[in-house]
Amino acid sequence: MYDYAIRPILILVAAFVLYRLLLVLIDRLNPARLGKAADAAHGKRWDTIRGLLKNLGKYVVCFIAVVMVLDCFHVPVMAILSTVGIVGVALAFGAQSLCKDIITGFFILLENQYFVGEYIEAQGVAGFVEQFTLRCTYLRDFDGRLHIMPNGNMGLVTNHNRGNRRVMVEIGITYEKDIGEALVILQKACDEINEVFREDIREKVSALGVVDLADSGIIIRLLGQSEAMMQWKIERELRKKALEALLAAGYEIPYPHTRVTVEPS
Repeated sequence: MYDYAIRPILILVAAFVLYRLLLVLIDRLNPARLGKAADAAHGKRWDTIRGLLKNLGKYVVCFIAVVMVLDCFHVPVMAILSTVGIVGVALAFGAQSLCKDIITGFFILLENQYFVGEYIEAQGVAGFVEQFTLRCTYLRDFDGRLHIMPNGNMGLVTNHNRGNRRVMVEIGITYEKDIGEALVILQKACDEINEVFREDIREKVSALGVVDLADSGIIIRLLGQSEAMMQWKIERELRKKALEALLAAGYEIPYPHTRVTVEPS
């Protein structure tokens, strides 16, 4: 009675408790306690490692629990494991993609290619890394869709969280207006943006000059650099500030015109 009912229940309960303790222990892992620099990059790396350890711990605890429960019912576990080992060798030839995913997952983690919480682009999909396992990377895009991609198929990965990012806005004025005056007005708008976002600006935004002579007007470029992931917000505010400054000074934003001349017959 004990071997067939009580002992399996105790094993399952112990496995559950062990798994919960393992989760608590993994959550308490702190790079600062281990003498590592507790900056943003290390924080993201440890978040990724924690998720990976939790995933691995779940499979290990489940495997051990299943083996012990089978042993309670006097199932020849060693014989089964030997058979599974032989079958596993045969199945390995058909699971090359799985092995490739796991090996690639190890290299992604070891080489710090990307971490949980970073914004990356791969396989034509861009999004934030929501979860990382040895087999798959889970990306959440701006529309809220979750993309699950095998690590072995990641190929070229663009990490938008590393290094400074370019801030670039192009705005047009009509050919009738003075270019020098327009540059002064736009530079004042850039200076205001530099002050508002002084914590995020890495290279001050400035009115670079005329970059194109379009059909409807003169194109002036505003250029600078910001901290990663802040470029879009700064560009939005820069467009707004530049447009308001030009309109307040009496400038008209150019747009295509069509002039029709009717000649008397």
